[in-house]
Amino acid sequence: MDLAVALVLCLCSLLLLSLWKQRSGKGKLPPGPTPLPILGNILQLDVKNISKSLTKLSKVYGPVFTVYFGMKPTVVLHGYEAVKEALIDLGEEFSGRGILPLAERANRGNGILFSNGKTWKEMRRFSLMTLRNFGMGKRSIEDRVQEEARCLVEELRKTN
Repeated sequence: MDLAVALVLCLCSLLLLSLWKQRSGKGKLPPGPTPLPILGNILQLDVKNISKSLTKLSKVYGPVFTVYFGMKPTVVLHGYEAVKEALIDLGEEFSGRGILPLAERANRGNGILFSNGKTWKEMRRFSLMTLRNFGMGKRSIEDRVQEEARCLVEELRKTN
Protein backbone atom coordinates (compact mmCIF):
# COMPACT_ATOMS: atom_id res chain seq x y z
CA MET A 1 0.00 0.00 0.00
CA ASP A 2 2.78 2.43 0.91
CA LEU A 3 4.63 1.67 -2.33
CA ALA A 4 1.53 2.45 -4.40
CA VAL A 5 1.02 5.78 -2.62
CA ALA A 6 4.68 6.72 -3.14
CA LEU A 7 4.45 5.77 -6.83
CA VAL A 8 1.30 7.87 -7.34
CA LEU A 9 2.90 10.84 -5.56
CA CYS A 10 6.02 10.58 -7.75
CA LEU A 11 3.91 10.36 -10.90
CA CYS A 12 1.82 13.37 -9.89
CA SER A 13 4.90 15.42 -9.06
CA LEU A 14 6.47 14.53 -12.44
CA LEU A 15 3.30 15.63 -14.24
CA LEU A 16 3.18 18.92 -12.30
CA LEU A 17 6.88 19.54 -12.99
CA SER A 18 6.32 18.87 -16.68
CA LEU A 19 3.37 21.28 -16.82
CA TRP A 20 5.35 23.95 -14.95
CA LYS A 21 8.34 23.65 -17.33
CA GLN A 22 6.10 23.92 -20.40
CA ARG A 23 4.26 26.96 -19.00
CA SER A 24 7.42 28.80 -17.93
CA GLY A 25 8.83 28.86 -21.50
CA LYS A 26 5.53 29.79 -23.15
CA GLY A 27 6.11 33.57 -23.16
CA LYS A 28 9.06 33.37 -25.56
CA LEU A 29 7.49 30.98 -28.07
CA PRO A 30 4.87 31.55 -30.78
CA PRO A 31 1.35 30.21 -30.17
CA GLY A 32 0.48 26.60 -30.86
CA PRO A 33 -1.74 23.76 -29.71
CA THR A 34 -1.75 22.99 -26.00
CA PRO A 35 0.66 20.11 -25.34
CA LEU A 36 -0.01 17.16 -23.09
CA PRO A 37 2.43 16.62 -20.20
CA ILE A 38 5.39 14.44 -21.22
CA LEU A 39 3.80 13.46 -24.59
CA GLY A 40 3.53 16.97 -26.04
CA ASN A 41 1.51 17.26 -29.27
CA ILE A 42 2.44 13.86 -30.67
CA LEU A 43 -1.14 12.56 -30.34
CA GLN A 44 -2.48 15.56 -32.29
CA LEU A 45 -0.18 14.89 -35.25
CA ASP A 46 -0.52 12.19 -37.90
CA VAL A 47 2.95 10.63 -37.79
CA LYS A 48 2.49 8.95 -41.18
CA ASN A 49 1.66 12.25 -42.90
CA ILE A 50 3.20 14.92 -40.71
CA SER A 51 3.25 17.59 -43.42
CA LYS A 52 -0.54 17.40 -43.73
CA SER A 53 -0.90 17.73 -39.95
CA LEU A 54 1.41 20.75 -39.86
CA THR A 55 -0.55 22.35 -42.73
CA LYS A 56 -3.77 21.99 -40.72
CA LEU A 57 -2.11 23.55 -37.67
CA SER A 58 -0.78 26.44 -39.77
CA LYS A 59 -4.33 27.27 -40.85
CA VAL A 60 -5.33 27.58 -37.18
CA TYR A 61 -2.21 29.19 -35.65
CA GLY A 62 -0.63 30.99 -38.63
CA PRO A 63 2.59 30.34 -40.53
CA VAL A 64 4.78 30.36 -37.38
CA PHE A 65 3.70 28.15 -34.48
CA THR A 66 5.09 25.93 -31.73
CA VAL A 67 4.66 22.16 -31.53
CA TYR A 68 5.97 20.01 -28.70
CA PHE A 69 7.62 16.70 -29.60
CA GLY A 70 7.66 15.12 -26.19
CA MET A 71 8.84 17.83 -23.82
CA LYS A 72 10.96 19.54 -26.50
CA PRO A 73 9.37 22.62 -28.10
CA THR A 74 9.84 23.01 -31.85
CA VAL A 75 9.03 26.20 -33.74
CA VAL A 76 7.58 25.43 -37.17
CA LEU A 77 7.86 27.81 -40.12
CA HIS A 78 5.18 26.89 -42.65
CA GLY A 79 5.09 28.40 -46.10
CA TYR A 80 7.43 30.19 -48.45
CA GLU A 81 6.91 33.68 -47.01
CA ALA A 82 7.66 32.63 -43.41
CA VAL A 83 10.81 30.75 -44.39
CA LYS A 84 11.99 33.60 -46.65
CA GLU A 85 11.48 36.17 -43.89
CA ALA A 86 13.33 34.00 -41.37
CA LEU A 87 16.31 33.10 -43.55
CA ILE A 88 16.75 36.25 -45.60
CA ASP A 89 15.31 39.20 -43.68
CA LEU A 90 16.19 37.87 -40.19
CA GLY A 91 19.16 35.73 -41.21
CA GLU A 92 21.39 36.83 -38.33
CA GLU A 93 18.85 35.79 -35.68
CA PHE A 94 18.22 32.41 -37.35
CA SER A 95 21.88 31.60 -38.06
CA GLY A 96 22.39 29.60 -34.87
CA ARG A 97 22.38 25.83 -34.52
CA GLY A 98 20.77 23.51 -32.04
CA ILE A 99 22.83 22.28 -29.13
CA LEU A 100 24.07 18.70 -29.28
CA PRO A 101 25.02 17.78 -25.69
CA LEU A 102 27.51 15.06 -26.66
CA ALA A 103 29.33 17.33 -29.12
CA GLU A 104 29.22 20.21 -26.62
CA ARG A 105 30.85 18.05 -23.97
CA ALA A 106 33.51 16.69 -26.34
CA ASN A 107 34.50 20.02 -27.98
CA ARG A 108 33.63 22.46 -25.19
CA GLY A 109 32.04 24.76 -27.80
CA ASN A 110 35.16 24.93 -29.96
CA GLY A 111 35.82 23.63 -33.44
CA ILE A 112 34.30 24.36 -36.82
CA LEU A 113 31.66 21.68 -37.04
CA PHE A 114 29.75 22.03 -33.77
CA SER A 115 30.52 25.58 -32.68
CA ASN A 116 27.87 28.28 -32.69
CA GLY A 117 27.44 32.05 -32.68
CA LYS A 118 30.46 34.31 -32.28
CA THR A 119 32.87 31.38 -31.84
CA TRP A 120 31.70 29.85 -35.13
CA LYS A 121 32.19 33.14 -37.00
CA GLU A 122 35.71 33.58 -35.64
CA MET A 123 36.69 29.97 -36.41
CA ARG A 124 35.25 30.22 -39.93
CA ARG A 125 37.10 33.46 -40.64
CA PHE A 126 40.37 32.01 -39.31
CA SER A 127 39.94 28.75 -41.29
CA LEU A 128 39.21 30.51 -44.57
CA MET A 129 42.12 32.89 -44.09
CA THR A 130 44.49 30.00 -43.32
CA LEU A 131 43.30 27.93 -46.28
CA ARG A 132 43.74 30.92 -48.59
CA ASN A 133 47.28 31.36 -47.29
CA PHE A 134 47.95 27.73 -48.19
CA GLY A 135 46.69 28.37 -51.68
CA MET A 136 43.01 27.42 -51.67
CA GLY A 137 41.27 29.00 -54.62
CA LYS A 138 44.52 29.51 -56.49
CA ARG A 139 45.63 27.56 -59.54
CA SER A 140 49.07 26.80 -58.09
CA ILE A 141 47.82 24.39 -55.43
CA GLU A 142 46.20 22.17 -58.07
CA ASP A 143 49.56 21.62 -59.74
CA ARG A 144 51.17 20.71 -56.42
CA VAL A 145 48.43 18.23 -55.57
CA GLN A 146 48.69 16.57 -58.99
CA GLU A 147 52.48 16.32 -58.66
CA GLU A 148 52.15 14.69 -55.23
CA ALA A 149 49.52 12.29 -56.59
CA ARG A 150 51.85 11.26 -59.44
CA CYS A 151 54.68 10.60 -56.98
CA LEU A 152 52.36 8.55 -54.78
CA VAL A 153 51.18 6.45 -57.74
CA GLU A 154 54.80 5.80 -58.80
CA GLU A 155 55.72 4.67 -55.28
CA LEU A 156 52.71 2.36 -55.17
CA ARG A 157 53.64 0.82 -58.52
CA LYS A 158 57.16 0.06 -57.25
CA THR A 159 55.70 -1.99 -54.39
CA ASN A 160 53.44 -4.00 -56.74
